[in-house]
Amino acid sequence: MEKPDSFTELIEAESVTLEVIDKNTGRVYRRTLPITYKESDNGIILKGENASGIESDLVFLSDTALTRINDVIGKGSDIHRCD
Repeated sequence: MEKPDSFTELIEAESVTLEVIDKNTGRVYRRTLPITYKESDNGIILKGENASGIESDLVFLSDTALTRINDVIGKGSDIHRCD
């Protein structure tokens, strides 16, 4: 995920609008869904309910977050930032 030039530190919304293009007809469909959206430089979190009514999250981590996680668990580069 790449940051836009004027990135806000935190973007939040109580619903999202999904737009899809049908692969067979080329028609555009747009739906507004009751999904909580939260975006930061660490990635995007989508929160809603699954078919059983249980809260469920989808998390899309940014390259920045993945680099930080790898550093913490010891899988990052062997270059020390401090000497």
